[in-house]
Amino acid sequence: MGIKIILLVVFFAVMAGVGIYSRRHATSVDGFVLGGRSVGPWLTAFAYGTSYFSAVVFVGYAGQFGWKYGIASTWIGIGNAVIGSLLAWVVLGRRTKIMTQHLGSKTMPDFFGQRYGSKALKIAASVIVFVFLIPYTASVYNGLSRLFEMAFNIPYSWCVIAMAVFTAVYVILGGYMATAINDFIQGIIMLVGIVAVIAAVLSGQGGFMNAISEMAQTPSDVAVTQGQPGAFTSFFGPDPLNLLGVVILTSLGTWGLPQMIGKFYAIRDEKSINTGTVISTLFAVVVSGGCYFLGGFARLFDSPSIYDDVGNVVYDSIIPYMLSALPDILIGIVVVLVLSASMSTLSSLVLTSSSTMTLDLIKDNVMKNMSEKKQIVTMQILIVFFLVVSVVIALDPPTFIAQLMGISWGALAGAFLAPFMYGLYWKGVTRVGVWAGFIAGVGLTVANMFVGFIESPINAGAAAMIAGLIVVPAVSFLTPKPDKKKTEEIFECYDEKVTISRKRSLQE
Repeated sequence: MGIKIILLVVFFAVMAGVGIYSRRHATSVDGFVLGGRSVGPWLTAFAYGTSYFSAVVFVGYAGQFGWKYGIASTWIGIGNAVIGSLLAWVVLGRRTKIMTQHLGSKTMPDFFGQRYGSKALKIAASVIVFVFLIPYTASVYNGLSRLFEMAFNIPYSWCVIAMAVFTAVYVILGGYMATAINDFIQGIIMLVGIVAVIAAVLSGQGGFMNAISEMAQTPSDVAVTQGQPGAFTSFFGPDPLNLLGVVILTSLGTWGLPQMIGKFYAIRDEKSINTGTVISTLFAVVVSGGCYFLGGFARLFDSPSIYDDVGNVVYDSIIPYMLSALPDILIGIVVVLVLSASMSTLSSLVLTSSSTMTLDLIKDNVMKNMSEKKQIVTMQILIVFFLVVSVVIALDPPTFIAQLMGISWGALAGAFLAPFMYGLYWKGVTRVGVWAGFIAGVGLTVANMFVGFIESPINAGAAAMIAGLIVVPAVSFLTPKPDKKKTEEIFECYDEKVTISRKRSLQE
C-alpha cells in the first residue's frame, strides 16, 4: 500500500508543479487556449494521443470488445493508429494549422463561424460542444471506480474529487501549455505501463503461445460465435461487421472531435507536423493496440466476480480482475497509468469546453468588449464549473446521462467531421450544407437513443459520421453557392509563397 500511495503522491505533485511552471505561457488568450501556436512535435503528438485514449479505453472498451471479439479486437487499436492518428495528421494537420491561423480562429465553432461567414453556425456548434462534452467528461471517471476499489479499497468518490481538483489546478494555472507538458509526462507513463502490464498478464498465463492456445479452446458462446470453433482467436473474430463499426467510430471519430482537432491549431511548424505524425502513430500502436490486445484475452479470466446479480457480464470489471493478481508495484503503475489516461483526456475536454463557451458564446453575445484578462478569468471560472458538473454526474449518474455518455462521441463527430474536413479542402461547401451536416449527425444519434432503430450506439455513431460525409456535399450541390470572392480570400492562405531550406525541397 505504501508503494501505491508514494506513486500517487509523486504523480499529483508533478502535475501541480507543471501547472506552476507553465503560468508564464497563460498570460494571453492565444497562450492560454493554444500555447501561443508554438508547441513542438513531441508535446503535440503526446497531447493528441493522451487526449485520444482515456480510462474508458483501457478499462471499459478493452474489456468489452476483448470479451466480444477476442484477439481480433486488436484491429481496433490498429485502426486507431492508422486512421485515427496517421491519416488524421496527414489529411487534417497541415491544412488545419494554415487555415485556422489565417482565419484567426481558436476553436472549432469559431472555425465554422469564420469559414462559412455565419455567427449562427458558430453559436450552434458551441451549443453542440457544450451539450455533448459534459457527459463525455463525466464518462472519463468511469474506468477508475473498480480499479481504485481493487487497488486501495477506498471510496471511489475520493478519487474522483482528488482527480478533478488536481486537473483544475494545473489547467487553470498553465492553460494549454500545462496540459501539453503533463500530457507528455502522462504519455510516457502510459507507454511504460501498457508494456509492463501486457508482459505480466501473459506471463501469468504461461506466455503468449500458451495463452493463444487456451483462447482457441475457450468454449464458444453460441449467441456470439454461431458455433464457430476457435472464433475468439480467428483473424476477424466472431462478428466482423460490428467490429468494423467499432473501428470506424473510434478511429474516424477523432477527425471531428474539437478537443482532438484543437491540437493541430497549436502546432508550431512544418517539421513539427512531420515528426508529430510519426510519434502520434507509434504512440497509438503501443497504447491503443496494447489495450485491445490485452483485452483480447478477457475470456481466459472468466470468473463469478465479473458478473452482476442476474448473470450479465460487467465489462468494466474484466480488466481490473485481470490485474488483481499482479504484484503491488505493477498495480501501482497501473493505477498511475489509468489516472494519467483519465487526467490528460479530462484536462483537454474542460479546456475545450471552457474556451468554446467563453470565446464563442459569451464573448460578443453576452458580454461586449471583453478584455484579454477578462476572457482568461472567465475560462478559468468555467473550467471549475465544468469539473464540478462532471464530478456531480460521475458520482451519481442518472440513466439518461449514462446513455448520453455512450453517444456523445458519435454525435460530436457525426456533426463536425464532414463540415470541418470538406471546409479545409473544398470551396463549394455551403452554409445550408453545414447545417444539414449538424442536423444529420446530432439528429441521427439522438433519435437512435430514443427509438433504437440501430441496436448498437457504436454503429449509430459510425452511421452518423458516414451520413454527414454524404449529406454535406449533396446539400451543398443543391443549394446556392457561397460568395466566390470571400471563399477565394479564405483559400489563398494555401497559395502563399514561403522560402524553405534545401533539405525540405530539391526544387531549384
